[in-house]
Amino acid sequence: MSSPATAPPAPNNLKRIVAASLIGTTIEWYAYSLVDHLRWCRREKLTAETATLRDLLRYMGAVGAQVPMPWGQPWRLPPKRPYGASALQVAAACLKGFYLHVCTASGVNAELRSALAVERLPTKADRSRTFLGHVVKSMPANPLAPTDRPTRRHPKMLPDGARPSLLECVNTARDAMVVQWLSDTAMRIGGLTGLHLVDLHLRQNADCGECRDPHVHVCHRWGNQNRAAAKIKPDWQMVDGVITGGEIYRVSPAMISRYFTYMTTEYSRFAAGHGMLLIQLSGPRRGEPWSADAARGVLRRAGRRAELPGRIKPQAFRHQLTNEVLDVSGDPMVAKAVGNWASARMVDEVYGHPDLHSPEFSAALQTVWGEAE
Repeated sequence: MSSPATAPPAPNNLKRIVAASLIGTTIEWYAYSLVDHLRWCRREKLTAETATLRDLLRYMGAVGAQVPMPWGQPWRLPPKRPYGASALQVAAACLKGFYLHVCTASGVNAELRSALAVERLPTKADRSRTFLGHVVKSMPANPLAPTDRPTRRHPKMLPDGARPSLLECVNTARDAMVVQWLSDTAMRIGGLTGLHLVDLHLRQNADCGECRDPHVHVCHRWGNQNRAAAKIKPDWQMVDGVITGGEIYRVSPAMISRYFTYMTTEYSRFAAGHGMLLIQLSGPRRGEPWSADAARGVLRRAGRRAELPGRIKPQAFRHQLTNEVLDVSGDPMVAKAVGNWASARMVDEVYGHPDLHSPEFSAALQTVWGEAE
């Protein structure tokens, strides 16, 4: 942006601008979306005073939205891919919140402000989510948002036999522990690589009093040296050296066994006293905290060595465990509690589907087809 009065804030300040009005995924993704848009504005020589709704729609088309207009030169060139449906929703919300804030604070571009500050009639879902929804007459709308509802894809599961194959192909006790812990819990990779030793309560009746069985507390910390942070941010605290709160995950006996193998063979040799669980085992930064990107790389390479189809990603372990727990229990509330999901309804919609190869499914089809014995 050229004018000092309407110059865009630095990328570090973008998070604060949208934190109050844009909620749905991590704040880092909002900041990335805004920085990407501001770079496009620099190429197009647009400022907050000159940008129009048509310009913003051109940008949405350039990043992957279906808009009935030419949007100029391509923006996301290979190896970058166009945004998906969910990413387009996030980008549209970011742009609306950003321009409403900048134009209102600077008192410029009233035409764009009025074009973005539109409303629509509330739906039945809006009324059920809103306090005193029966008296709501209008809801804020976003003219930049895609008109088609985003389709929820089936979550990508692990290939058959992935866990034993990965355990055979990893090179260190640390890597084997990562595979075991991701397989037996629904922890995200940011939460796992952000664990501190004080977060582990690997015995019965721990002092926290929040879970009788062995468990871990996944606590969101901004100041980790490896920049790993838990996605969900429930309150937590340390009282007399004991962690309470955070996300609580039960721990299996196999996880405890892998933990002690790692601690006695590798951690004790290289630990640097920072208190984090996962550390680097080689290179000039040996003994420093291990990053989430490094963990993803280990899983990716182990999958290649094991000749597993596709790319092994940490979130696939979370999807796999949730799906298996729901198949065994048949109760979305149990699967929600195991995975610390936001709602049982979401678990039922995403994972509550029949197995196409199950005997019950085959028997139902054969009965309808008239082939049942």
